[in-house]
Amino acid sequence: MSLNAGLTTIHEDDIQKHLAVAQGMVTRLVVLDPGDGAGGTALAGTGRRFVPTVSTGSVRRTREVELAKTIQSVKPSDPLLSPAQHALLYRARRGGQVALAVGDVFGRQTDLEQLQARNITAPLAGAEADHFKSLMGAAAYVVAFSFSAYLLATLPEQGEPVDDTAEPDFLFDTPQDALKGMIAGLDRAIAGAPDAHAMVARARAFARVAIDGLIGRKARFTGLAAFEDTHIRIDQDDFTLDGFDVAPGRKRKPLSMTFKEPKEIVGNHIAKYQAMRLAKMLMAYDFDRQMNPFVDLGGFLFTFIGDGMPGTGKTMLIQMIAGMLNDYCAVAGYAFHYENFGVDQISSYQGKSGQNCKEFVNNVMNPRAIGFGTIDDIDQVAARRSDDRASAGQQEVTAVLMESFAGASTVVRGNCTFGMFSNHPENVDDALRQRAGARWLVDGPQTRDDYIDILALLIGKNHAIPLGEHQLLAAQEIRRAVAQSYGQHALPQEDGLAAVWQHFEKENGGVATLADIGTYLHMIKETEPRFTGRAIKNITDAIKMRAMDVDLPDEWFATPDVFMRKSYDEKRAMIEDLRGPITLDMVLQEINRYADSEFRYADKSDDAAVSEIIRRERQRERAIREIETLKRDGRWQA
Repeated sequence: MSLNAGLTTIHEDDIQKHLAVAQGMVTRLVVLDPGDGAGGTALAGTGRRFVPTVSTGSVRRTREVELAKTIQSVKPSDPLLSPAQHALLYRARRGGQVALAVGDVFGRQTDLEQLQARNITAPLAGAEADHFKSLMGAAAYVVAFSFSAYLLATLPEQGEPVDDTAEPDFLFDTPQDALKGMIAGLDRAIAGAPDAHAMVARARAFARVAIDGLIGRKARFTGLAAFEDTHIRIDQDDFTLDGFDVAPGRKRKPLSMTFKEPKEIVGNHIAKYQAMRLAKMLMAYDFDRQMNPFVDLGGFLFTFIGDGMPGTGKTMLIQMIAGMLNDYCAVAGYAFHYENFGVDQISSYQGKSGQNCKEFVNNVMNPRAIGFGTIDDIDQVAARRSDDRASAGQQEVTAVLMESFAGASTVVRGNCTFGMFSNHPENVDDALRQRAGARWLVDGPQTRDDYIDILALLIGKNHAIPLGEHQLLAAQEIRRAVAQSYGQHALPQEDGLAAVWQHFEKENGGVATLADIGTYLHMIKETEPRFTGRAIKNITDAIKMRAMDVDLPDEWFATPDVFMRKSYDEKRAMIEDLRGPITLDMVLQEINRYADSEFRYADKSDDAAVSEIIRRERQRERAIREIETLKRDGRWQA
């Protein structure tokens, strides 16, 4: 069995030694019947049941479970199992073996194995006995989770999803008891299935429900922390276990979303161009090495913020990136996970908003899938830390995002990216906004050509109105449009930054050296205090991204073997061959782009504050006039 570096090794011998136990469990086992609450005898001709007056709630009967026979009974007329029936029986037995082997790994990671050996010779007592019992329960939990995850990963998706599957009777006394409970629950879930396809669909639904139930009970167990960072790969079954994570691409329904093509977006040239490149960058991720060559070479975009007025195309950009990634992943056979974090996940319960946000981040960052996470209207979701009117939930989200995007424990692998979008980025906490590695100004159509193009696109073809003197979509030709857009940033766009540039030129002349550039940056810092070292890092990352401004050929993504399934070193070499040099123009353009955004946010914030002061003064003057009128009429009572 070949295993990737960094993964916990489970040899096939360790799995095979559990064959007899697993075979026995799928053949016949006896469990206590949990009951379904519908006791009593059915009354003929009615939909009701006779319920005895003597309580029997404390009496639990035993039940024989014969999974092999239950699977056989789905098609009783045929003594042989169909391929689907055989696959479920085999996966149930193999899943039991794998789960018990994973339980052994947990025992070796903790004190459980040693305590078990000592308990055989002499029963443990006191604190040791309590510790042994808690670890045994944790091992049982691990076995139940591993069995469910194995079924979910190895059973094919067939038919419509099933929504009425009941939870199993979870047993956490010993690992073998846990496996008994899971197999009994699987037997109950598939019993009475009309055909093999429905049987497999019910089995997958059972695995999903079991995992959800186990995740909900996770807080009851101590000692599970040792298993959180465990990574197990069993190539023979194409099964990967990353702690208690289930690959998002496997556990969720197919992405349902309206995708947009790049040609459907008019204007926003730099944002659109960088979004297209970002989608291809993500597809360079190597699942074996769990690293992206673009992270090594520089220029990978882990976080970005897009700002613009309502209706300028932020949602369309999201749909475009998600659509491109979804198509590329379909070609490569990779799992793709898109998730948006919105205001509906802000909870009134203390700590719950932070938990929801952390779960969102973990889902997107799962190293076994390509991830794209968005936070739309981030100014409403994550609050400024100085905002007294913000809810505790919004403050929790701000703290989680700051730690996740650039915290001490943040690991950027290059398999995912996070996009923050807002109509009012000036209301986002300064420290969180500066964690965005790139700034995309989403200003929509700008020129006369842009407005003709967007009108022609949206009005459709059900008309005979002549186009006139205009070459349709010529202004949207991406290379030319991007070159023009970048060229605009050779000089500052915002008044505040333009004043700094003029002052620099007056004192120093032109820019020719790194020292000149450093002087310019320092002068910006003196005018805008928020222009910190993190801003310089974001600018240099953007410069490296421009140096990696390579148009990865579309042929690389048309079939998986040309690029996406090559080894990490081969991918790195192919990308490195395309890399260009860093130029002085490139450096100045990126400084001005980033600094312009900071001055724009500051100006917006100041304008909003001034407008609020003016509004309050007008209200005060109006109130004074109305009070004077009331006094003249004798109706004023102080």
